[in-house]
Amino acid sequence: MASLRFLLRSPSSILSPPIPISISISIPIPTLYFVINPRHVPSPKPLSTKKTLSFKPLTISHALAESNSPKSLEPDPQSFLQELADTFNLPDDFLAQLPSDLRLDLNDAAFDLSNGQVIDECGQELGDTLLDIARAWERADTSTSTALVSRLSSLVDSSTDYNKSALGKRLVSAGRRFQSMGQYGQGEVQKIAKAMITTGKLLSANQVSKPINEEPSPETRMLKFGDLQVELTPKKAYVGAVIASVFGILSWQISQGIQSMPENSLQYANDNALLLAKSLRGALIALFYSSTFLSAMSTVGLVLLGGQLKSTKEK
Repeated sequence: MASLRFLLRSPSSILSPPIPISISISIPIPTLYFVINPRHVPSPKPLSTKKTLSFKPLTISHALAESNSPKSLEPDPQSFLQELADTFNLPDDFLAQLPSDLRLDLNDAAFDLSNGQVIDECGQELGDTLLDIARAWERADTSTSTALVSRLSSLVDSSTDYNKSALGKRLVSAGRRFQSMGQYGQGEVQKIAKAMITTGKLLSANQVSKPINEEPSPETRMLKFGDLQVELTPKKAYVGAVIASVFGILSWQISQGIQSMPENSLQYANDNALLLAKSLRGALIALFYSSTFLSAMSTVGLVLLGGQLKSTKEK
């Protein structure tokens, strides 16, 4: 029980001393009981809600390092090779309808793509494919060229880094030949040139030295004369030497026959005809003598070339 005491003062007697009045108010106060749970076992240490995440920074840093590695940032050559194959999806008569000057540039591109030791540098299967592409360009065979270019993606996937680098250099060189053709049609030639140069630079970005343990394949030499492109072999060199020697013998005999003909054996109408006949006789003798000399030099050169090719092939 609690007692409250108030002092009341009437307004009429402000100066009089206050009269204390005691008022007792009973306020019930509830009684609080504390019960101890006998089953409760107090923890010796408070539970910590803080979790240890020390392994997460290591995982994140490893993932960041892996994502910033050069291999993850490297573009995929397969997508560029597929883009190159798509640029060759042309009408079947596209290459055949090229003007004569663009056909010469196309033959130059074929020569740059397959010249030299293509099998030694690019591998057997990839090198043969490049040779077939070059022959298709020389024949202006669009459908065959499209089919062969589409095979490059699968062949490059199984090639070595050295083969890829060599292929890239050849694609860049051939692509510049296409680039020199200028604008033609709907810009198909320039699309081919851009795709070849971009793909070639990507493949040849890493300079890789030639493996030492690989045996070099026989060197392939090509003879190019205008639209004609012939692979040089010892057999072809010897056959050419025989043909040159026969032509030289015929030229020598013709020149000797003309020279042995006497000047007064024929009758001429006047002096002008006589002078013309003498000039023509001298020109023919000089021409066939020159042909004999050139044939002899060609015979000797082809024999030496055939011997060199044969010795290179046997090594």
